[in-house]
Amino acid sequence: MSLTDKYLEYISAIHRYSPRTTEIYSDVLKDFTEFAKGGDGSQGNMTDEEITESLTPLMIRGYEMHLIEDKELNPATVNMHISVLSGFCRFLLKKGIITSNPAKTVLRPKQEKRLPVFYRKDDMNGYFRKSDIFAGEETAPSPGRFMEMYLQDRSSPGYRPENDPVYSQMSKLSDKPEKFAAWLFGKRLKRVIVATLYATGIRRAELVSLKRSSIDFNRRIMKVTGKGDKTREIPIVPSLCKEISLYLQAVEATVCENQGWDSPLFVTSKGKAIYPEYADRAVKSELGEAEGFTARKSPHVLRHTLATELLEDGTDLNSIKELLGHSSLAATQVYTHNTIAKLKKVYETAHPRAKSGGKHGD
Repeated sequence: MSLTDKYLEYISAIHRYSPRTTEIYSDVLKDFTEFAKGGDGSQGNMTDEEITESLTPLMIRGYEMHLIEDKELNPATVNMHISVLSGFCRFLLKKGIITSNPAKTVLRPKQEKRLPVFYRKDDMNGYFRKSDIFAGEETAPSPGRFMEMYLQDRSSPGYRPENDPVYSQMSKLSDKPEKFAAWLFGKRLKRVIVATLYATGIRRAELVSLKRSSIDFNRRIMKVTGKGDKTREIPIVPSLCKEISLYLQAVEATVCENQGWDSPLFVTSKGKAIYPEYADRAVKSELGEAEGFTARKSPHVLRHTLATELLEDGTDLNSIKELLGHSSLAATQVYTHNTIAKLKKVYETAHPRAKSGGKHGD
């Protein structure tokens, strides 16, 4: 087993990094060794001795410039690459293979501190109001029945079915009951994915790994396995409990497969477990069809949104930290910047000294 393979096994087994993180580390190490070999694609032939000899400040600095100038990667990504190499060097230090960490001497590119992006509460409420019909009590209505319900739900002045892309999609599938049922189930699934992410603040990987047994409807608790295989319990609101329950009924009616207690919670109409990219596409398509969502549409922004709303409503940082599964309070404190920015705006528009420029006879 090569040194890089031993390191990847180490971070996976000892530090319990997720498979996705381990994969990223593997890609970075392969990219670096290819660069060290001159970019001829023969990195697989590199011996352990050649790998350790390539770990010099000069080589790592050259790799950093290659990422910036040739690959045109942003500073955050470049820093991540150098951090991976630094971690690998620390591993080799522990093993006594090298005597110092060359990555520590390499200056890293500066990156701007970005505030977490989040959605406005009114926009989220608007999305749920307009998509409520896809989370209704009837888990498998006929095409005609559902289209009738849909039009009644949209009976507002100015609404024209011919200008509604969702209604057009339904019309195309109305004479194909099986395809219509699969499409309708897909809409229900995407909606419950958005609802779960927004109501619990869990990560994308945590969402994908949920099992049916993860939900305790009696206690209204969701058991989540996060980074480092740490398990935490998250309270779920009654509305989400009901939506997940109706979704599970739709699974029985549409998928028609025996889903065991340890089966994946979220599955497609074909009974296959959802995967990270599916969750990304679900959020993007659902919020892309709604009004008011101009920011990046992703599961992580829904996580930011919940944290920001909780903080603005007076929830203490430690409680938010436990809910989100952060390992340290520092990771949670980034959300205070949004709250402080909002407080400054309120202060500038409402405080008498701010409105007058501080000139009250002094």
